[in-house]
Amino acid sequence: MDYRHQALCKIRTITTFISLDKHREQWQEEIRKASQFCAQLSRQFDQHGYTVQSVRIVTNPFGDYLDTRNVDSARADLRELSNLLSANDESGLRIRFAIGEARNAAEIALLPTLIEEFGDLCNVCVNVATNDFGLLDNELILRSAEAVRAISQVTPRGEGNFNFTVNFNCQPLIPYFPASYHKSSLGNRFVIGLETPDLLVNVLKTFNQQHTSGEHSALTRGRFQVIQQALQHHITQIHTLIDKAELGNDFTFSGFDSSAAPSKDCASMAEIYQLLGVDHFGAAGSVEASALLTRVFKSIQGVELVGFSGLMLALTEDLGLAQGSLADHFDIRALLTYSAVCGIGLDTVPIPGNTSVEKIAALMRDTGTLAFRLNKPLTVRVFPVPGLVAGDITAFESDDLCNCAVLAVP
Repeated sequence: MDYRHQALCKIRTITTFISLDKHREQWQEEIRKASQFCAQLSRQFDQHGYTVQSVRIVTNPFGDYLDTRNVDSARADLRELSNLLSANDESGLRIRFAIGEARNAAEIALLPTLIEEFGDLCNVCVNVATNDFGLLDNELILRSAEAVRAISQVTPRGEGNFNFTVNFNCQPLIPYFPASYHKSSLGNRFVIGLETPDLLVNVLKTFNQQHTSGEHSALTRGRFQVIQQALQHHITQIHTLIDKAELGNDFTFSGFDSSAAPSKDCASMAEIYQLLGVDHFGAAGSVEASALLTRVFKSIQGVELVGFSGLMLALTEDLGLAQGSLADHFDIRALLTYSAVCGIGLDTVPIPGNTSVEKIAALMRDTGTLAFRLNKPLTVRVFPVPGLVAGDITAFESDDLCNCAVLAVP
């Protein structure tokens, strides 16, 4: 298939960013506008051959608009939002919702109960900053680690942690959940996120068939050029469709997250590493290949790049990576090492169910230290799996998750 074919580049998400406040009577109008906008833009893309997989709505911090005096009042407000989302679903697509960020210990303490009840309508993050001495806010990290443990205990198989992440050095307007959050001062925005592993595999296979031998540097440069050209083509095409669409003035386009964003329903990032000449993901050469892919995602011209715009290695959302864990091709320290040259950190990583809060917090501090030291966005989304130890195989039932080996936390 020619790399220009739209089927190779799916639109993972149209993500809208809105602001809500304590005036609950205004929620319906804001949800309606976002839903109608997503439906209209989805139809525009579909008419030109681009498949939209999901639409998403992200808000300002939930403490700005939910009644957070106690968990019952917060649950009541989220039920109302859930009903509004169901009533205003005009796209026919999966609508996902993020309630913004939790900003303090009291708000973090609400999350296990809210995620237990609302799941995919309660995506949420915590943004951990540094102080004037460059030290991470360890109190916020500890409260977040406690929430991770609690969520694992109140949701089946610990899957609720799919909806919670801890962010380090992450800016607003990330289109992917649950790292996504919004600042009201930015106004209503929208961002496009893509799913492109099928595209990358296509162009690399073609290149490798045409170049069966050659010097390493020349092959690396050639591979960079062909995948950059293919990704640039589709982003330019999609950007042109947005420019031509009559979308009104309710939402301002803020750009693309150029990350490949793999899923269990497309080619694996592990296959891409092999096509780049690495024996398997985790083998010698993996860091170099990670850096190459990151350069591709950062090289896109003519549009604003937001969010991660880098290499995503989401262990339980990628069948090839999941299989690699079963073959013991990498460990959690290797994933953290690759974070130094790629985009997302420790994402959807199953860990033993009895991992202590202190060890989870230490993982977060290591990741946060890398994020701020290297000035890049990184996150931690780990799944303590009740009853499982390192080397056991998960039995997730979520449609979003692959099963893989539980990784030890040294």
